[in-house]
Amino acid sequence: MRESQTTLRVTEIFLSLQGESRTAGWPTTFIRLTGCPLRCSYCDTEYAFHGGERIDIEAILQQVRDHQVRHVTVTGGEPLAQKGAHQLLERLCDEGYQVSLETGGMVDIFGVDPRVSRVVDLKTPGSGEVESNYWDNLQQLTTKDQLKVVMVDRDDYEWFLPILREHQLEQRCEVLLSPVAGALDPAQLAGWILQDHLNVRFQLQLHKILWGGEPGR
Repeated sequence: MRESQTTLRVTEIFLSLQGESRTAGWPTTFIRLTGCPLRCSYCDTEYAFHGGERIDIEAILQQVRDHQVRHVTVTGGEPLAQKGAHQLLERLCDEGYQVSLETGGMVDIFGVDPRVSRVVDLKTPGSGEVESNYWDNLQQLTTKDQLKVVMVDRDDYEWFLPILREHQLEQRCEVLLSPVAGALDPAQLAGWILQDHLNVRFQLQLHKILWGGEPGR
């Protein structure tokens, strides 16, 4: 049965502070879509793999309006795994929201509304999903977008350095490096960035500092 273009399977819609990326700290409405083909070793949203509720895009938009904030993040799971995600992103932009998309990086980001800030994960060997990277995405990134790399250990950092240089990522987009909570000492990663004079942004997950879990939890 073909998936409807007007409904999406949604795990939750909620208001919180953005915990990551260049809009960290801003009150944000999160739309967490259900389902993900990846099984990263450090995943903290396994509850979004299955279940959820099928909701019409119009009803999603109304819930967003009710929260009365200008920033909206569409996340998952893997939002682009659902065909209707493109239509949802377009409609959110049409309504004047500042929209970001958090995608795991295994799906082609071509065709995402150009008004959307695409936050694309690059999966490292430590994630267990390095073979799932859709490498052509790197060439599509612009200064409006962000590339997020979550690192388990020094091996992940060393793996990423030649990729950073080969694809000239520092000039192409904003690069965000994050340590896996409980696995890599944040101070170590910060030190490596400074030692190697990388033009990247170090980030911690604000929501975990505030609440110890997912945004608003």
